[in-house]
Amino acid sequence: MADRNEPLAAIKTRRNNTLSALVEGVPYIRWLGIQFDRRGDELTAILPFDEKLIGNPMLPAIHGGVTAAFLEVAAIVELTWTEIWEDMEQGRIAPNAAVPESMPRLPKTIDFTVDYLRSGLPRDAYARARVVRSGRRYASVQVEAWQDQRTRLFAQATGHFLMPQNG
Repeated sequence: MADRNEPLAAIKTRRNNTLSALVEGVPYIRWLGIQFDRRGDELTAILPFDEKLIGNPMLPAIHGGVTAAFLEVAAIVELTWTEIWEDMEQGRIAPNAAVPESMPRLPKTIDFTVDYLRSGLPRDAYARARVVRSGRRYASVQVEAWQDQRTRLFAQATGHFLMPQNG
């Protein structure tokens, strides 16, 4: 049972440290520059624009592989965040990217289907993932990405993941 008298600052610090450890634990996430905005248990992935992300300089447009990676990272982090939430809230886990054995094992991608709805413009992108189903062995996640308008998606995806097994 969570301590109802725990200071809010301690709760926020634990949540922020856990999320930071998840992101810092994967070098590719750091290289792409993906960040996460956390509001309670809700995450929004942010892909700050960088010239290295451009695939077609004539348009210019964000590379399709970068878009797919951004959506997949958003899905995996959301799925992991959802799975570890209760243990994190209870203080049973405290991931630290510098201590690999403290990190939760990430789900493995079974398949990931991306719908490219329009070109990703040379500006920041945002994504939100929603866990559709999460069982002991398998999970399904949907992700939507946008840039300037939340209702004007530039890509969406559905992914299926093999959940990490204890032991």
